[in-house]
Amino acid sequence: MEPDPKRRKGMEYDSWDVVPVLSDEQSQDLKLLDAYAAPIMEKRETSRLVKELATSFPLPDLQHIKRVRACKDKNTSHPLEVIVCLASDVPDQECKGRTGPTLSDLLCSQTFDPRGLGEPFLVQIPASAPLTRPQFERASKHWPTSFHEDKQITSALKGQLFSSSEKAKMQEHMMEAIEAARSGHTLGMDAVGAVVVDPQTGQRLAVAHDCRRGTHPLHHAVMVCVDLVAASQGGGAYQYEKYPACRYYVPDPQVTTSHMDVSALESHSTSDKAKENGQSYICTGYDLYVTREPCVMCAMALVHSRINRVFYGAATADGALGSRYKIHCQKDLNHHFEVYKGVMPQACEELLDSK
Repeated sequence: MEPDPKRRKGMEYDSWDVVPVLSDEQSQDLKLLDAYAAPIMEKRETSRLVKELATSFPLPDLQHIKRVRACKDKNTSHPLEVIVCLASDVPDQECKGRTGPTLSDLLCSQTFDPRGLGEPFLVQIPASAPLTRPQFERASKHWPTSFHEDKQITSALKGQLFSSSEKAKMQEHMMEAIEAARSGHTLGMDAVGAVVVDPQTGQRLAVAHDCRRGTHPLHHAVMVCVDLVAASQGGGAYQYEKYPACRYYVPDPQVTTSHMDVSALESHSTSDKAKENGQSYICTGYDLYVTREPCVMCAMALVHSRINRVFYGAATADGALGSRYKIHCQKDLNHHFEVYKGVMPQACEELLDSK
């Protein structure tokens, strides 16, 4: 008996993980700054010392840093340690000929009562606030810092954002895109497919494949898909009768949000607000599934069409949503969308090898 093609090795929904494509600020290692800390030898002096240090050595760009930490070594006589100043605030000449400055060196130009402070030592502190839990955990190994956690990002990084039933749905949508890519490839097109879905109802709104060698050189699969969604709304600029796999669907009014689970509705809340504010435009609130990471042109088309989320399978060297660029993370754009990679990567990467 022929095995179910949807259950071939590497294609089961539990064999791949949906990974968020985060900004560089969210994904990179935190930069560290050298600073001088000192033991607080008399705990009752802590409040006064913190206030005077804040006046003498303010840390205006380091509000995330907690000035005082508990001593890591439980065998020492002092319970607390405090940041005195940044190493960059200490003139180099004061440290010549020694392993480091003394407390008197650090405080020589300040009117400061050093009672309760011990001799300084060099530490490293995070230069910026952590944006993800992995960054927070790395930062905490150096010095305590405040952290405002985005639990959705934390769940996504752990592979826990989407349930098994949601991943099964994702696989169905991506399989539709894969089949469209294969249909286009039989007509001499690049093997790339895309599907636009309304996450509130689960309905597919458009399916497309690459059409550049036919109707127009700019007709990448994503561009065709956006145009087909526009056609379903009474617009659209091109006709695709030659390509039966490229089609749009008129939404079924009988399908309501009651068919969806709570997590799907929550993920759609941002787009709902956009519609209420009169910002709806073509793909507002919709999700795109595409077999190959979009290029810059397609990524900008998704910005302008107000897509909600993008899921892609295979990364590419010139990809604009994670590999070479991160268009969706550009702060000066007037619309931003979430991007996830890794949906059925093996099957999608096989399409890249299609000749």
